[in-house]
Amino acid sequence: MSNNQCLDDGMRWQIVGRLEAGQSQVQICREFTLTPSVVCNLWKQFQDTGSIERKPSQGRPRPTSATEDRYLSIIARRNRGATSSQLFRDL
Repeated sequence: MSNNQCLDDGMRWQIVGRLEAGQSQVQICREFTLTPSVVCNLWKQFQDTGSIERKPSQGRPRPTSATEDRYLSIIARRNRGATSSQLFRDL
């Protein structure tokens, strides 16, 4: 469990509570078998925002939904010669 994604909210609150109580980051890393960067980043995030909520992921937003993806795959199988532009227009 070395990355922040594997931590559930309960465990994050436990870590923050122990840090507020004065327990060292090294001790917490050993208890929860985490890397020091995970605990440090969680503590910094809590100090900056007052919350343990994860930030929304960055990146390009999806142009199609999962339902539209399924529909496009069906149409593509039916019309194998169609280009992606033609399929998207059919959508």
